[in-house]
Amino acid sequence: MTGSTSQSKSVSFWHETASALSIEGRALIDGKLVEAISGAQFDAISPIDGRVVASVAACDEADVNAAVASARRAFDEGRWKSKPPAERKAILQRFAELLRSHSDELASLVTLEMGKPISVSVAGDVNGAARCFGWYAESIDKIYDEIAPTGERDLAMITREPLGVVTAIVPWNFPLVTAAWKCAPALAMGNSVVLKPAEQSPLSAIRLGQIALEAGIPEGVLNVVPGYGHTAGKALACHMDVDGIFFTGSTATGRLLMEYSAKSNLKKVGLELGGKSPNIILSSYEDIETAASTAANTMFANQGEVCIAPSRLIVERAVLDQVKEVIAARAADWQPADPFDPETRMGALVNMKHANRVMDYVQRGADEGATLVTGGQRAREETGGAYVAPTVFADVTNDMTIAREEIFGPVLSVIAVDNAAEAVAVANDSPYGLAASVWSDNLTEAHLVAKSLRAGIVYVNCYDACDMTTPFGGYKQSGNGRDKSLHALNEYSELKTTWVRL
Repeated sequence: MTGSTSQSKSVSFWHETASALSIEGRALIDGKLVEAISGAQFDAISPIDGRVVASVAACDEADVNAAVASARRAFDEGRWKSKPPAERKAILQRFAELLRSHSDELASLVTLEMGKPISVSVAGDVNGAARCFGWYAESIDKIYDEIAPTGERDLAMITREPLGVVTAIVPWNFPLVTAAWKCAPALAMGNSVVLKPAEQSPLSAIRLGQIALEAGIPEGVLNVVPGYGHTAGKALACHMDVDGIFFTGSTATGRLLMEYSAKSNLKKVGLELGGKSPNIILSSYEDIETAASTAANTMFANQGEVCIAPSRLIVERAVLDQVKEVIAARAADWQPADPFDPETRMGALVNMKHANRVMDYVQRGADEGATLVTGGQRAREETGGAYVAPTVFADVTNDMTIAREEIFGPVLSVIAVDNAAEAVAVANDSPYGLAASVWSDNLTEAHLVAKSLRAGIVYVNCYDACDMTTPFGGYKQSGNGRDKSLHALNEYSELKTTWVRL
């Protein structure tokens, strides 16, 4: 299948493509597709309409042991790490091109398994993953080691070496691009990888592994083990022969992974966790229409299932009414519709369980005194899918549950403040610190607010601007370590000093 933009193709094309998919549910271990050793399976259920689309291998500790052993053999034998940098670069570039050529198939899989609009699957997941692999491929032969400035009779070499066997445990909201953010730098450094996709979105990850083999990545270098977090995920985190575990997901699970690392071999842990990102609009920003529209568009994108979603909109009272009016109007443009329609902006939430969780938060918001501006109800119930309307609450205080906890759905809380200092205090009054934003035409004010915000990513007069050259990660309980940029290579490597007395 050839790749293209989703808008260039019709809704019937995308439905036909999804219907024609040859879906693979087996694990990929040592270059071979295999059932779980136990024979156990679980159903992959599409949130679009609630139907079962595949049976998937439910891998557990035995399968993890096999995958880790395969990855270790590949590493120790040098199948990948010992290839010349130029050769590894060419293979990863080929991988990126193959992802683009399989764009229609991969995007359809992502939309089918987690319900997002096909346009987001193409642009965000497939194109984003291809761009990521291509970018790290280019980095392979451009990273140099160091010679330390020691005495004349000494030669101290500082070299970067791969960790060995690393595990990537990735979430369901952006299943392909998040896998790429971890697997690409890990492979660029010469590691072997065991990829554990979320049980809600295993199908695209398995296909990713197959395409990696087609690109020329040796058998055993990239293994894919679908399964549940409490079985396959825990087994990987506790494994004594895994050198690093890299995870994107909830803060609660992140705590467990650090605990498992401490109780096993003190493997390196990289965590990109939850967020409750503040988006501050100050009265000094003249173009309120743009600021408020951006707040709505970035909140409701991907159904609000985005770790950096600006779910706390902190607004100076002087412009509060204007902001609320724009937000309510923009929410009307984000009503859920057929995810395979290229014009659809909001699709289904990942499953019915999560949709119920989001609706529980909506009820909590109303019970605690917030004012429902728009939304707050299910949508497209006749389809059997997990759809929730874009929802906006006003009169929210920062101690309310909807302002404290990560909802991971299309629910926006509007919090009023009197000035920039109060806005910063409210923004930082959170256990999370992933992203934040401030809108101000006053250059000094904008810089001072940005400097004061405790977050790994701070946007000024924009939101969700991104590029492969900038690191992605957070402060506080939003985790540690960084995805993207050359800085991510440090996560998947060790520094060695070799001292030679001349």
